[in-house]
Amino acid sequence: MALTATIYTFDIDLANADRGVYERLALRVARHPSESEDYLVTRVLAYCLEHTEGIAFSTGGLSDPDEPALAVRDLTGAITAWIEVGAPDAARVHKAGKAAARVAVYTHKDPHKVLAQWEGERMHRVPELYRIDRALLDALVARLARRMTFALSVTGGHLYVTLGDTVLEGAVERVN
Repeated sequence: MALTATIYTFDIDLANADRGVYERLALRVARHPSESEDYLVTRVLAYCLEHTEGIAFSTGGLSDPDEPALAVRDLTGAITAWIEVGAPDAARVHKAGKAAARVAVYTHKDPHKVLAQWEGERMHRVPELYRIDRALLDALVARLARRMTFALSVTGGHLYVTLGDTVLEGAVERVN
């Protein structure tokens, strides 16, 4: 019998001063059986950091090799931003660069290893690579629940996650 996805519900008060985005997000996120908790948390944070009109999680999830983890589409359905999570290989990044004008990767792994993996490889467009603070990810994973409500504030490249009376913080930085 095949394993099924687990649904997580996130209610997030987003205040991204760096981009001027202030929204209340209600996300239902399917976690694929092979998806790690830190990948899931990184995917949700990437959604928040990239939040704009037309953003969506991929419909096929991790099992669809032709779709990004997140995509921003215009009104015609064309992908304007391809957003990956983790450490995609150079071939996937090359494909992303041909499909979208902007490519970004949010990693929960060592960004220098990701860059080394891409070195010397053919890529149509070199993506923006962002590293999310490992301590912040670990703290969120430790508190991960199927239903979560929190506030996320972003200012000066620093993330503040308020869960009840607890404030977690860490940086998101562009590596390249």
